[in-house]
Amino acid sequence: MTHVKFSHRPFEKSFNNLMDDLFSELPVLYKNGINQLNGFAPVNIKEKEKGYQVEVVAPGFEKNDFKVNIEQDTLTISAEKKEEAKNENEKQIRKEYSYRSFKRSFTIDEKIDASGIEAKYVNGVLTLNLPKKEQVKTSAQEITIQ
Repeated sequence: MTHVKFSHRPFEKSFNNLMDDLFSELPVLYKNGINQLNGFAPVNIKEKEKGYQVEVVAPGFEKNDFKVNIEQDTLTISAEKKEEAKNENEKQIRKEYSYRSFKRSFTIDEKIDASGIEAKYVNGVLTLNLPKKEQVKTSAQEITIQ
């Protein structure tokens, strides 16, 4: 015979689980905030018919602030914003944002034509187009039997 215990307080257990779930998520929220402070830039990657498109969200930068390069099989996107000179006659009352440098690296494979990569920065989004290499299709040939 198996002994089974029943709890007659279902609401207490659900409330405790709710609180445990809430507090277990706090380190994740804290970690995400730290990533943004350390120079994390969100990226979207889309596959299209003729290639891939990488979108990096980086508002407030200018196109001269970006550096995009490929070394071996690694695509690196970085940006650095120079701090503006402070005016000594002004008093800063509130400062809620600042520009942070970031660096993201991606491994690219042999399917991508590295010489054809194009980059464009419009309205706070850096868009990279990575074309796929043309696949050489062998034509069908008939082999005669001797």
